[in-house]
Amino acid sequence: MFQIGRSTESPIDFVVTDTISGNQNDESQITQSTISRFACRIVCDRNPPYTARIFAAGFDSSKNIFLGEKAAKWKNPDGHMDGLTTNGVLVMHPKGGFTEESKPGVWREISVCGDVYTLRETRSAQQRGKLVENETNVLQDGSLIDLCGATLLWRTADGLFHTPTQKHIEALRQEINAARPQCPVGLNTLAFPSINRKDVVEEKQPWAYLTCGHVHGYHNWGHRSDTEANERECPMCRTVGPYVPLWLGCEAGFYVDAGPPTHAFSPCGHVCSEKSAKYWSQIPLPHGTHAFHAACPFCATQLTGEESCVKLIFQGPID
Repeated sequence: MFQIGRSTESPIDFVVTDTISGNQNDESQITQSTISRFACRIVCDRNPPYTARIFAAGFDSSKNIFLGEKAAKWKNPDGHMDGLTTNGVLVMHPKGGFTEESKPGVWREISVCGDVYTLRETRSAQQRGKLVENETNVLQDGSLIDLCGATLLWRTADGLFHTPTQKHIEALRQEINAARPQCPVGLNTLAFPSINRKDVVEEKQPWAYLTCGHVHGYHNWGHRSDTEANERECPMCRTVGPYVPLWLGCEAGFYVDAGPPTHAFSPCGHVCSEKSAKYWSQIPLPHGTHAFHAACPFCATQLTGEESCVKLIFQGPID
């Protein structure tokens, strides 16, 4: 059994803190966490096929299930008690596993005893949803677990075996750079920085207009308005939109295939394969008390634009 939560006490195996999305600066610290101290526990079978089941809440140091005062609790017809954590543990199993063909499933809430319920009206409502009798709490490859402040992706050993490795992503980066893509205006050669330097914008870093996908080097002109500092006009096609540096998404577990990095998320500029970009663009992640929106898996920034991702248009060297 593995326990997950915000508490740093010894019964918690994986301490989880609130995810700050990539478009907020570090100063916007979380004032009050919405993740439960003892959020959930995952129980794995010791024998093949090593089935993993998720349950809401966790055991504290006195070996009792810990639930907050405001948490919903009830007695089932068979006499045993059950309940939900204050803000809920939500799970979504993608249809078709975690592959290129996967489609988003339906978000459900898991109870302390592992039963599956429809969502409450809001995250912390006292009234539980309806029991879904034909669904279970068994985790699958690609299942998403939302703890109201952080979303976890469950990957199986078999699923990761078919996932690109860090070395594969590095090889793709070197392959793009070896093709010597050029800025179509400045004609200077562009190169994705090494994965170790993923926080510093470098001189040769590719930038892209996220409405059309044209890739350029950095330049400081093309502003269309004083109010929208990031709205620029692409010199290739005159399309107006955000202009951002591109970053190769470096967490291999988020890729659904091993394809080349051809698409960028909008508005953050993280780059991955086409199928991975399209998969995450259609996944609604819980946000706040009852909203859902798609987000970049690499930085948790809420996706924008009609498609949420754009195909990149690189220009090769002229010589």
